[in-house]
Amino acid sequence: MQLKNKKVLVLGAARSGIACAKFLAAQGAVVALNDRKPIEEWSGEARDLKTDGIGLLPGEVPMWLLDQIELLVISPGVPTKVIPARYVERAGVEVIGEIELASRFMRGRIVAITGTNGKTTTTSLIGELLRDSGIPVQVGGNIGMPLISLVESSRDDGWTVAEVSSFQLETIVDFHPSVALVLNVTPNHMDRYEFVKDYAAAKHRIFRNQTSEDIAILNGDDETVASWAKGLRAHVVMFSVQRELNEGLFLRGGRELVSRTKQGERVLMTRDEMQLRGLHNVENVLAGLAAGLACGAQPESMRETVRRFQPVEHRMERVALIDGVTFYNDSKATSVDATLKALEALSEEEGKIILILGGRGKNAPYTPLAQLIEAKVRALVLIGEDADNIENQLKKFATIIRAKDMHDAVLKSREAALSGDSVLLAPACASFDMFKSFEERGSVFKLEVTKSAGSRQLAEGSKR
Repeated sequence: MQLKNKKVLVLGAARSGIACAKFLAAQGAVVALNDRKPIEEWSGEARDLKTDGIGLLPGEVPMWLLDQIELLVISPGVPTKVIPARYVERAGVEVIGEIELASRFMRGRIVAITGTNGKTTTTSLIGELLRDSGIPVQVGGNIGMPLISLVESSRDDGWTVAEVSSFQLETIVDFHPSVALVLNVTPNHMDRYEFVKDYAAAKHRIFRNQTSEDIAILNGDDETVASWAKGLRAHVVMFSVQRELNEGLFLRGGRELVSRTKQGERVLMTRDEMQLRGLHNVENVLAGLAAGLACGAQPESMRETVRRFQPVEHRMERVALIDGVTFYNDSKATSVDATLKALEALSEEEGKIILILGGRGKNAPYTPLAQLIEAKVRALVLIGEDADNIENQLKKFATIIRAKDMHDAVLKSREAALSGDSVLLAPACASFDMFKSFEERGSVFKLEVTKSAGSRQLAEGSKR
């Protein structure tokens, strides 16, 4: 792909857009970076791009500029139906996203992971599995480092493990993962997609360019995902926690993680060796092991890696024990299904749950939580824009407590909890009404818990 002197417009001045603009400019392209926000609201890193010769364009893109554009790179947070993208596309200009741009320059092979829930944990785990097996690997995409920022460090004999979202997959053309993995598909981002099937179709695009030389890893327990097996060109590997498979990876007897092929079967490890909590994390580990095997990782090495692997920050992260109450940070639970899995992961021995819910809703119903809330939750502490909606749907199933911010939520959660209970931040919503990201939301929660705990209790919680 020749970029020198090419006139390129990048839409979206967040992390992905900034990384793309830098890369394109380094390749000799003439770059303009656009964001609808006023320039005063751009990050310092975005505003600093002006010193690199990149044009900064806040607000609407003028038509005279669109008429000159030769390539448009759209950030995942920007809908593909925005006027600049539609205008240039109708004029025959290519519109691509960051992972498509990166893949055209990336060396080596790619493992791509998508799904509604579990992407980051599984992506991080696969990176560790390969690294500990001595396989050259780097990890990025929708997790941490943008994929475009890993182009320079990629190598012909290495693997790039990439978390990819439905938004990113909407704009791929030639993106070609040698190993593609879909964990699950449940209703999410219904503020962007009209129907669940549209969201699922975006996820399915991960297999678009795979061939018979590639591997597709599918969740055999997810009806939507499992149904895709018949139409794929790649070799399909299934995983399941609900049943034994003739071929694939599965949980046997609720205890053994097994790999079975035509050549025989092998017990890879047992569930009690895992530090990750919940059946959903058994799914993530099975998927990770399947990917590791596909990339040539050694089973014994992978077993040791899973034994050591800790929960990723903001994913069922144990924060502290205060006066007999355990606090968990699952700020990454930005969908109803993720919150459902978080509730399932806490056992009865951990007492009743004070659940902190709320934020910017995604037009998905909260009623799937009702049964577990009625059975396991002592009180719901509601925050954010969608608090009224959540209360209307769930007020019959638990005591409702309203909080004005995270400090208030932690304070009221502690007041509502009894010794032996758990406080769980698993909001089922996006964070953007109150925070810049789910990471910031989780960090603020942990800070407020830390303040509440005091140094002695926090130290006690960390030891247990």
